[in-house]
Amino acid sequence: MKNKNQKGFSLVELLVVVIIIAIVAAIAIPNLLASRRAANEASAMSSMRTIHSAQATYQATVGLGVNYAATLVALNTAGLIDSALGAATSQKSGFTFAMTTGTQVYCATGVPTTYQTTGDNNFGVETDGVIWKNAGAGPMTCAAGDLTPAGAPIQ
Repeated sequence: MKNKNQKGFSLVELLVVVIIIAIVAAIAIPNLLASRRAANEASAMSSMRTIHSAQATYQATVGLGVNYAATLVALNTAGLIDSALGAATSQKSGFTFAMTTGTQVYCATGVPTTYQTTGDNNFGVETDGVIWKNAGAGPMTCAAGDLTPAGAPIQ
């Protein structure tokens, strides 16, 4: 039995609550996506450091102080990087990684798998260990261990 003094929410009150929730979601979702891109980019920078460290170790051990590993797969086979980074098609945390070598040089790149969704910046590292960032001017490329365009150093 329903008591006459018992009240519920009116349609207008429910609509006001739904509109407030929609406004909060509209504010929060872009911030969440920006945080995700920033996390992906931090992971890509970390992967560049990992590749550089792995190449230095490879050169000092397997490469007999001269040669670098020719591919990311070779670094994975040597047990120096993980299988996600060392796959034939290397994708990790929204970035695609590639590496080339030349005569006693190497360079590696990390580009967003989907530009402005998984990341806004391209990253690269060369033999000297400097990590470079190229903000959206097109993907960085490696040719015979030479990184182009270089962009700006981040460390």
